[in-house]
Amino acid sequence: MNNPNEYQHESVLLFETVASVLGVKNLNTISKNQLPQNQSPQNSPLKKTTPEKKSGIRHSGIFVDGTFGRGGHSRLLLEYLADDAKLIVFDKDPQAIAVANELAKTDNRVIVVHDSFATLQESLQRLGIDKVNGIMADLGVSSPQLDDGSRGFSFMRDGAIDMRMDTSRGQSVGEWLATVTEEELANVLYEFGEERYSRRIARAIKQMDSYDSTLELAEVIKQAHPKWQKGKHPATQSFQAMRIFINNELGDIDNFLQQSLAVLAENGHLAVISFHSLEDRRIKQFLQRHSRGQYPEDQNLPFPPIRPKYFAKPKRIAPSAEEVKHNARSRSAWLRTAKHPLTY
Repeated sequence: MNNPNEYQHESVLLFETVASVLGVKNLNTISKNQLPQNQSPQNSPLKKTTPEKKSGIRHSGIFVDGTFGRGGHSRLLLEYLADDAKLIVFDKDPQAIAVANELAKTDNRVIVVHDSFATLQESLQRLGIDKVNGIMADLGVSSPQLDDGSRGFSFMRDGAIDMRMDTSRGQSVGEWLATVTEEELANVLYEFGEERYSRRIARAIKQMDSYDSTLELAEVIKQAHPKWQKGKHPATQSFQAMRIFINNELGDIDNFLQQSLAVLAENGHLAVISFHSLEDRRIKQFLQRHSRGQYPEDQNLPFPPIRPKYFAKPKRIAPSAEEVKHNARSRSAWLRTAKHPLTY
């Protein structure tokens, strides 16, 4: 295994996410040693806001980071948690878990769960926890996963066609491509990548002699793709689709969101970052339903039942222009947040 600290990840919407999960407008004045590399108070996304007066107050309670990654959001959150607080961190990626375990060795507030956030409620119950005060998640693939060609996520770096978030279990994309039918592959490319030319790309992929190289796969997709967006690699949507499918990402998101209703305590906060429309649409619709008490199955009923409103009005936060300039990965990100008011 590669050194888990070898690849760096700059957390997107870092300050906004931590502030949201704590339920504050913005964080207290941040010292330079709390900021990610290459950031300072002068170019942080909070520079245009007025920081709350430094009070030294730290937050007690139990919090969850559903996607630890390399721990950017968790580390900043820990700066604002009291000594008696707990932070439960989840991740499917063994390399991310290795980093999380190192953090847990130096901070006894951290509890590590090597599993998907789709096991949120079950995993918390195993720890003897019924309710938490805040949950955050940063969806999708991380920079370290993309930068490490051996993981198979990148169409710019050669490696095995793997794409599993959790390399300790399950089927790789390469193994799946060897057995999937052309029609099934085309359906995956269309459904999870919104790829218009899914059928001709699937036909080209199924004509490959082997599935050992991400660069070879990307080149086949490029040759089969008749037209693509300027500045965007023609394999982008196909790689996204195969990654989402093999990791059951959308199913995990649905399970995670539904379980958040059961585990969030009164006045608890949910904060989720997404990077493409398939993710964001799910989060948006989920928060809308549970903040309005309006459900699709009730639309045609003459007397719709009164449904509980689990959340106050959700908010959507975009990265600042300065963050986008500093970190190009943030340009497609949206942070959606909501408070659980327990008004029913």
